[in-house]
Amino acid sequence: MPIIPTDFDELDRQIIAGLQADGRASWTDIAERSGTSVATITRRGQQLLQSGAVRIGVSRDINSPGAADLFMLRIGCAAGKQMEVARALATRTDLRFLCLVTGSCDLLAELVCKKAESLHGRLINEIQALDGVEVCQSDLVLHTYKVSQSWAQQLISPSEPQPLDSKEPHTCDPSHFDETDLLILKALREDGRASLRSVAELLGVNESTVRRRFDTMRERGCAWVLTLVAASALGFESEIILNITVTPSRLDDLARELASVVGVRFLAATLSGSLICEVIMPTTEDVYTFLTQRLGKIDGVLGWTANVELLTIKRGFLETPWWHEN
Repeated sequence: MPIIPTDFDELDRQIIAGLQADGRASWTDIAERSGTSVATITRRGQQLLQSGAVRIGVSRDINSPGAADLFMLRIGCAAGKQMEVARALATRTDLRFLCLVTGSCDLLAELVCKKAESLHGRLINEIQALDGVEVCQSDLVLHTYKVSQSWAQQLISPSEPQPLDSKEPHTCDPSHFDETDLLILKALREDGRASLRSVAELLGVNESTVRRRFDTMRERGCAWVLTLVAASALGFESEIILNITVTPSRLDDLARELASVVGVRFLAATLSGSLICEVIMPTTEDVYTFLTQRLGKIDGVLGWTANVELLTIKRGFLETPWWHEN
């Protein structure tokens, strides 16, 4: 197994930022944006992918296989059992996100459960039955305000302000997919940069059909190309998940204001009446500024608790390439 780099130079960071903007961007496009030769960008970009430092896959909406609900899980483990439980949970296809954290729980996860399936069976008979799991608290996600991976875009051109990625995710339903769409997503899941010609040959359809269908799913927001890279390797010190307690009447307005912050990577309202907010900041000092000068001054914020992300195991249903190394 190749050794995954733990830090990157400036050119690596520009390539990674370009892939975050579009995981299927051509090396030519990235070279033009970085002012470097195509040959150099191609060689360095392929090295990043082959080393496992960066993984590009295709993630799907939770409703693609059928109407589903999303639950936030807070899992407490017996002492010394955290990684054993994490390994068991990483194999589950119904977990979109899984992370080892500090705080009142050991693992945070997003569980996707089809509306026709038993949540009780998943939680009691499967997850809580794992050796090492002591407690599992769940909270239903009612509305997602933001899902973003543009947190490192300033690395492309630090002097130019980047547009805020505050548009709410598209709400998909099963009617937006048919069998061919699902097969296309499955074929691209592990390698988001695979050629559409190879996908077409695999499925026995025209390349133009694959391209049209895949472009439509991306434009709608039913599927997206996900670029996975360790934030710490890019120099970002802080990845934190906040559980924000808010005044009920202010929840929606408050969430829309928070969604405009570049460092907010994920934001959703839960049944408990709180906001789940994932924040990624370059430094700990930036976190302090965000909490005191931004979050703490928004009308309707009553308080918050926080979990520091120690190790991200899954994101967008995909296992991160670096977590086994840890």
